[in-house]
Amino acid sequence: MSIIDTVKGMMGSQAGADTGLMSHAMDLVNNPETGGLQGLVQQFHAKGMGDVVNSWIGTGGNHPITASQIQQVLGQERINAIASKFGMSADDASAKMAQLLPTIVDKLTPGGTVAKA
Repeated sequence: MSIIDTVKGMMGSQAGADTGLMSHAMDLVNNPETGGLQGLVQQFHAKGMGDVVNSWIGTGGNHPITASQIQQVLGQERINAIASKFGMSADDASAKMAQLLPTIVDKLTPGGTVAKA
């Protein structure tokens, strides 16, 4: 079972319409140009949200993140590009990413650590 299938299963019926956005979120954590998952984790730490992202990586519960915090970490330009690509507002794109990223990062780090690139 793929990570996208796992995330869809965890999110229930709302995930059906968000498959493209899930794929895009996966691209964020797999993009070698931005450092992949390690680069994304570093972005969270740089923006003062290391405790949040560390909870997703760790084996305990995942701390929630708000849409505005996602905008702060990813940057407005990236959020606007996501929103444009999927025909939604920047606020909606941020809210969806705030739902998706914790689960995706959690599933990519089952042992509680980020694999070295």
